[in-house]
Parts: sequence; C-alpha cells; structure tokens
Amino acid sequence: MTDGPPLSDRPRVWKTPPGVAVAVLADIADPGARAVVVQIGEAYFHGFLIHKDGEVRGYVDRCPHAGYPLAVELDRYLTDDGELILCAWHGGVFKPLTGECVGGPPAGGRLTPWPVTVDGAVVRTA
Repeated sequence: MTDGPPLSDRPRVWKTPPGVAVAVLADIADPGARAVVVQIGEAYFHGFLIHKDGEVRGYVDRCPHAGYPLAVELDRYLTDDGELILCAWHGGVFKPLTGECVGGPPAGGRLTPWPVTVDGAVVRTA
C-alpha cells in the first residue's frame, strides 16, 4: 500500500535542482538507457539517461509529438541495435546524443534536454 495518489497522478515538474545524484554510471550499459524519477517536494520529475559512445545525456521523458513518456517498458528507450532513441507510442526516432528527431513524428523536432554531468562514477543533475 502506498501513501497518497499513484505516482502517475501526482504533479510533475520539468526541471531538477543541480547536484542530485541520479545514477551510477557503471549501472548503465553503453549503449544503454535508464529511467529516472526525482521527487521534488510533492511533485515528480520524469527523465531518462542515455549512455552512448562513452558519453551521457539526459532528456525529459516526454515525447515532443504527443507528450507521453517515450518508453512503454522500463528503461527501453533505445532501438534494439542501440543506435537511436525510440518513442514506443508513435515510432519517432531520435539521435541519442542530440535528441534530434530523424524519423517519424515529430519530424524536425527534438527531445527536451535534461542537463546532467558525470562526477567520477556518479551521474548528477547539472
């Protein structure tokens, strides 16, 4: 049993404060992805991390086409070959290191970046 409304019904925020540890880099394959939820007061931030070619990027977990979270299965943000980010709802694909849409809706759009840094072995909000 949980206290309060389900996570999906709680208020969302679209930014995080700097310096919050959100992941251990070694826990994210390269290429790989990880969903992240950060509680900020009574609200929640939903984002995800991409680890590709030794680099880490963060994005707000919201499709620019329809506003849904991109993955329908936990941590499944990349295509099977690990080359692109896939919106599982409408088939839009995005470059992992820039967030640029390269196919499907929203043609010409991009994911909203979520600033993160790698501090030793830890990924933190920037």
